Amino acid sequence: MRWAVGALVLCLVAACSATSDDETAATAATATPSGSATATPDPPSPTHVDTPAATEAPPPSPEPSRNPLADLVEGIEITDEPLLGADISWPQCPPGLGIAQKRSSGQPMPVPEARYVIIGLTNGPGFYPNPCLRDQVSWARQNGLMAAGYAVASFPEPRFVEQYGQDGPFDGGSEQGALANAGYQQALFNVRTMREAGLPSPAVWIDVEPVPDFAWSGDLSANAAVVTGIARGYTDAGFRIGVYSTPALWAGVVGDLELGVPEWRAAGQTSSDEALARCGADWVIQGGDAIIGQWVERDRDMNLTCPGVTDLSVWFHQF
Repeated sequence: MRWAVGALVLCLVAACSATSDDETAATAATATPSGSATATPDPPSPTHVDTPAATEAPPPSPEPSRNPLADLVEGIEITDEPLLGADISWPQCPPGLGIAQKRSSGQPMPVPEARYVIIGLTNGPGFYPNPCLRDQVSWARQNGLMAAGYAVASFPEPRFVEQYGQDGPFDGGSEQGALANAGYQQALFNVRTMREAGLPSPAVWIDVEPVPDFAWSGDLSANAAVVTGIARGYTDAGFRIGVYSTPALWAGVVGDLELGVPEWRAAGQTSSDEALARCGADWVIQGGDAIIGQWVERDRDMNLTCPGVTDLSVWFHQF
């Protein structure tokens, strides 16, 4: 294992999305970049899905303009070494905030050794914002961290499909097109939330896994349409995207959908060695390169950038 952190120990709070008993037996629960997890077995063969085609062409993607940040991290050699970081979200808010299904519990914030933090934009599912996002962004700013955003993807409630099904680049006349448009608007909602909180992240990570109390449908193609719309929403808004998941959880939600974007790979309650192992070719989620590996230890998420990932300016804003 190559990392020059010596005896540093970095912890990050987790409050993992739970799966059903059957799902737990077949796959590992991840840390929703918020939760406890177990080791993930080899993924099942993914189920083929069809996704809707957009009826409007996307705008050209902006070129990254931020300067490399590696030289801003003092005391740790990261030229070609994994860098320690953290992720936080609504569980770290003061107790009792948020929607009834996802009340915050005041879990501890990352330790001072964290060099970057990925902040959750949602209070669990889409269209429900993290109730203390502004405060968490302020914390990252005050501590001079590199920061980025992530958001849980979720199957839209019927009222959101009715409200947004015709509003987007997909053909809302079809069921999948309407779902994709609802996903598109879910992404734009999160973009507004992030901007209002003062988080100028150059990227958004899309967290795809089971969402307790807000279940995905049993139709993998319908689920894939939502995720396709979410991805399009962020890229149309000018953001780089990646996905957070495991191969098993991804396949269980969206089948064989391949976005081909970079990946933040969860290893559950394992170790830093296993998190780095997830950077390898055996743990590809949807055809993208590995950027970050995550594991859970002592009720906290811990993250390491994958070996060879050196230009963090494309993923983080330096406060």
